[in-house]
Amino acid sequence: MNKISVIIPALNEEKSISKVISSIPNYVKEIIVVDNGSADKTSEIAKSKGAIVLFESKKGYGYACVKAIEFLKSNPPNILVFLDGDFSDYPEEMDLLINPIIKNKYEFVMGARIKKLREPGSMTLQQVFGNFLACFLIRILYRVNFKDLGPFRAIKWDSLQKLKMEDKTFGWTIEMQLKAIKNKIKYFEVPVKYRNRIGKSKISGTFSGTIKAGYKILLWIFKYYFKR
Repeated sequence: MNKISVIIPALNEEKSISKVISSIPNYVKEIIVVDNGSADKTSEIAKSKGAIVLFESKKGYGYACVKAIEFLKSNPPNILVFLDGDFSDYPEEMDLLINPIIKNKYEFVMGARIKKLREPGSMTLQQVFGNFLACFLIRILYRVNFKDLGPFRAIKWDSLQKLKMEDKTFGWTIEMQLKAIKNKIKYFEVPVKYRNRIGKSKISGTFSGTIKAGYKILLWIFKYYFKR
């Protein structure tokens, strides 16, 4: 039987974290919320909903993910799911991501936030453009057709270890996708729904966050291409 663990990096998500955890399918027995320096009740609420709460003081999505992965190494799952804590994703759609892995067709499945399934306003113009540009460059340079760089994704534990993830901040998702290409990890994109998040985005909701994320994504695309 497959053991499935969910990692939720969270920063000041007290208004949404309970909804996220409650929407995760019952077959998931291990939910890890990594509090990335919240100033609200994110961690308390997550604990009350039955999640394992870890704390990572170094700010960054990648730092939070690494914290949870290190914690899991003593008793690793078969499949690891990454999910945002703002309730923009639909955790109940997790079957769409893990079933292709359980059936041994793929090792890595990403949720693609395609336009017809997105709630109006759920992605900012800069997010839409940034996604388009990144996916366009990957198609040109790597000859691979991705539709999205979305955070809702599932991967086999053993496959994740092969990737030797490095990025600790905004480049975590793009690094995973590029390294999956290089390491010939069998991957697949599945359309998923997406709604307006609860609260303000720490990345796309600020000018500096948008610039930093865009820079890191482009840096990974070009740096990794020439490194190959």
